[in-house]
Amino acid sequence: MDLAEYASFDALGLAGLVARREISPRELALTAARAIEKANPAVNAVVETYPDRIEGLDEQRLGHGPFRGVPFLMKDVFGHEQGRRIEFASRLCRGMTVEIDTHVAELFRASGVNIIGRSNAPEYSMAGSTENALYGNTSTPWRKGYSAGGSTGGGMAAVISGMVPIAHGTDIAGSIRIPASWCGGVGLKPSRGRVSFGPALDEHGFGLATNFVQVKSVRDAAAMLDCLAVPQTGDPFRIPKPTGSYASLIRTPPAKLRIGWSAAPLAGVPVDAEIAAGVVTVAKQLECMGHLVTEVSPDCDLLAAMPAFIDIWFFAVDQRLEGYAARTGRSIGPATLEPVVEHIYRYARTITPARFVSALAALNTARRRLATVFNACDVWLTPTMSTVSEAWGRYNLGRADVTMANLVDELYKVPFQFTLPHNIMGTPAISLPLLQHSSGLPIGIQLAARPADEHVILGVAAALEAALPWSARVPPLHVSRL
Repeated sequence: MDLAEYASFDALGLAGLVARREISPRELALTAARAIEKANPAVNAVVETYPDRIEGLDEQRLGHGPFRGVPFLMKDVFGHEQGRRIEFASRLCRGMTVEIDTHVAELFRASGVNIIGRSNAPEYSMAGSTENALYGNTSTPWRKGYSAGGSTGGGMAAVISGMVPIAHGTDIAGSIRIPASWCGGVGLKPSRGRVSFGPALDEHGFGLATNFVQVKSVRDAAAMLDCLAVPQTGDPFRIPKPTGSYASLIRTPPAKLRIGWSAAPLAGVPVDAEIAAGVVTVAKQLECMGHLVTEVSPDCDLLAAMPAFIDIWFFAVDQRLEGYAARTGRSIGPATLEPVVEHIYRYARTITPARFVSALAALNTARRRLATVFNACDVWLTPTMSTVSEAWGRYNLGRADVTMANLVDELYKVPFQFTLPHNIMGTPAISLPLLQHSSGLPIGIQLAARPADEHVILGVAAALEAALPWSARVPPLHVSRL
């Protein structure tokens, strides 16, 4: 199989070839390795490959789920496999290995994917752009030197450049959806509690974070959600699921829905005019499909909620980093942490339990105010990002001019403006590459729904994918063009 043909398939498409015995999982792994060799020098999305899963692949050990044999990358963050390296893109953790399998790693393997390596991320996934001092910066496949977004920029850039068709992602403030928007892929953040964080954690980020995947088709997202939305023993709570599978439900056009759209800033960040116009275009498309579409005005002061988010996100980070230092024998300081992360480490040491509890209360208030938008609509339509991809450096954790005093203004409010509300609410949200900017860069449009309503936004997403298809768009930094 040549690389252009390989990269033309989504994950289920490749799995279909394996199921029909038109290609073997080992042949696919070798093809993926060639694709990585071809595209990674330009994109820098992959930081490690696993020879035992490529040349030495034992096909008998693959799971028998719907993605059997499909090459897959694991993000360099939580969700890993026992014995594999996990470095969090940090010099402090260089060479560190995973102590136990997570449930999500077990579920990924059961889905049939062949985990062939690790993808790049910012240090401890603390930025909206994948740039780090350990492995370097990841480009969007649409323009060299421009951000792939973060924190799952490595995974999404690998998918859109044709290295693999599917990759692991995590999302605590937009880390699946931001890269989807800036790279031109599909990024679903499931509902809080939908994908287990066990066994070591009940909820990562105290309920803000979730695991899922980066893909290029809605059907891949739906099928993988069927594989991962499996409650595990000891999970603290279970949320409702639809009666049918997600993969089957997207085949039926959704019933008439109330779609509320907004493109007004939620954190005072101006929205690019073409992106704002794109939201209106998609709203009109949904109206043509028979949905009731109205403009909504969310009761949201995201900047007011940011201090609480910061205290919750960074609470006990100092203990976490000190634990890593003890494991690796390295000291915490400028030689092991990027400047902004070092500021965060020192800030975390000042967060008292009382302040943390107050932050939880403040975020609860913000969640309830935000959620009133769903009194007026079933689906909330917004931009994913205020801007298209920007040049490296803007959201870099190595910036010497960023301190805790200006952290939100400099690094967080722009990328998180439309994504963070759904981490606060625990609501499912998906970014779709429905439009393209006059600059040639992709525009992501975000759909969100009430908790547990992934099937609703996946159904709408599938309809929009058919009406405004994106599969024919091929970026310059792609295995078929390099």
